[in-house]
Amino acid sequence: MAKKDDVSRRQFLNYTLTGVGGFMAAGMLLPMVRFAIDPIMKEGAKQDMVPVVEVSKVTEKPQRFTFEIEQKDGWYESKVTQAAWVYKDKNGDIVALSPICKHLGCTVDWAASPAHPNQFYCPCHGGRYEKDGTNIKGTPPLAPLDVYKKEVKDGKLYLGQAVPQ
Repeated sequence: MAKKDDVSRRQFLNYTLTGVGGFMAAGMLLPMVRFAIDPIMKEGAKQDMVPVVEVSKVTEKPQRFTFEIEQKDGWYESKVTQAAWVYKDKNGDIVALSPICKHLGCTVDWAASPAHPNQFYCPCHGGRYEKDGTNIKGTPPLAPLDVYKKEVKDGKLYLGQAVPQ
């Protein structure tokens, strides 16, 4: 006669098949989960400093300069053109701002709005920024323009990644 603690043949097969099925399912799902999560776990690509303009060409009025960076997307490497608004502030320090609006990612222009001649203006939704990149209250952008990491070497301005202010 069977005791209460004994496992019947049916229960044993049920436990065994459930365990084997679970291991097989985990073996199939693990690579898919790894594939989905792996890009998030990797460290972001670091952008090298690239030469943009000679320091002598930088004025107090913001000027738009374009430059190319090498971008690695998986196994595909390409050159991407980026832009920066560069000027000298009152102290003579160089400021390099990203032209990407923090509202919806449109491109801002300097003095593009006749009503606001000394501001960055986003034509998409009327976003405005002060010369230093701070967003003007009451306009769509909720954050200031990003600032590029910068370095001056041998009379040239080098820019790196854009970081939030």
